[in-house]
Amino acid sequence: MVAQPLSRVRHVSWRVLTWGGAALYPVVVYVGLPNGLLDVEFLAVVVLTVLVMTLLRRNPLPAFAVLLLTWTAPLAVMPNLAIGGLQLVFTDLAVGRIAAGYPRRVSITVAVIAGLVQAAAVLVFLTWMYIPDVSFFITIVLALAVSWMVGNSVRVRRLHARALHEQAIAEERLRIARELHDMVAHSIGIIAIQAGVGGRVIETQPAEARNALAAIEATSRDTLSGLRRMVTALRKDDPGKAPLGPMPGLDDLDRLAEATNDAGVRVDVRIEGEPRPLPPDIDLSAYRIVQEAVTNVVRHADIDHCQVTVDYRDRELLLEVADDGHGGVVGTGYGIVGMRERVELLGGEFTAGPRPGGGFGVAARIPLAGR
Repeated sequence: MVAQPLSRVRHVSWRVLTWGGAALYPVVVYVGLPNGLLDVEFLAVVVLTVLVMTLLRRNPLPAFAVLLLTWTAPLAVMPNLAIGGLQLVFTDLAVGRIAAGYPRRVSITVAVIAGLVQAAAVLVFLTWMYIPDVSFFITIVLALAVSWMVGNSVRVRRLHARALHEQAIAEERLRIARELHDMVAHSIGIIAIQAGVGGRVIETQPAEARNALAAIEATSRDTLSGLRRMVTALRKDDPGKAPLGPMPGLDDLDRLAEATNDAGVRVDVRIEGEPRPLPPDIDLSAYRIVQEAVTNVVRHADIDHCQVTVDYRDRELLLEVADDGHGGVVGTGYGIVGMRERVELLGGEFTAGPRPGGGFGVAARIPLAGR
């Protein structure tokens, strides 16, 4: 309770000190330079310069104005090479800082103002010193341009890093949306079918109704467990409250087939090739593709069985889900789109559509080389 007021007092005191120093800065320089800086005055100029440069970090535009005003007038009144050098260094640093933190139109405007003021001050200096040399102008232009380009480069890199971060966040949101859709759509589809079966036979076949309710309970528990794992993974600020279980993979296809069989659709799983551990992203995506395809069979095919084929090859994984039903419709739903996106993100190929002999088929080819 005491730390917060003390921190606020320090913050206010520091702001008063920096802004007061910025206001006093031109006065000390104007008074001290024409008369020759004494030791105390020199120390005051150094301290106030440090304060203004500190202000440049948080308030670059006001600090730029103070620096420009402070070091330009003495150069015009009392031409001096050292004063001209300080004017160039300080204003160029301010221009670079503004280019690093402000839009390009603002930084270019500031650079043009600084260039004009510097050119006018140097012109006065050359006139007083009777030096007909244009190399001074070339020097100030080059120094100003380099300072602006360095600052602008820092800004561009910062914007690029921010864009990459936002893109990563968008991709993660899309991945979570796909996970939620695949998980919930499959489970709700099975629950809806089981609820319908239970409602029809509850009076005539109580045993079948109990089986339907048991399937609803099991599917609901599995879905809640999956949602809990996902929420736990997202709640990074509060780890450990709910254990994070493993994400599903192709090894869980038997459980998927069992749950779908309870919904009235038999799933025949055929494994070809030599099963082996897969990278987690491929294993999860392959399971979700099969899950979504089987869900579409349950909801749209009006058939009591389907065939799932998983073919482990040396350099690729083949997935196929086929049925002999009425054939699904490739519409605008998220199911087909989500499966296609999963496969494309893994660099594979995806097809979905009616089969020549009737029914509907989903096929995915996912490369394994280099993984």
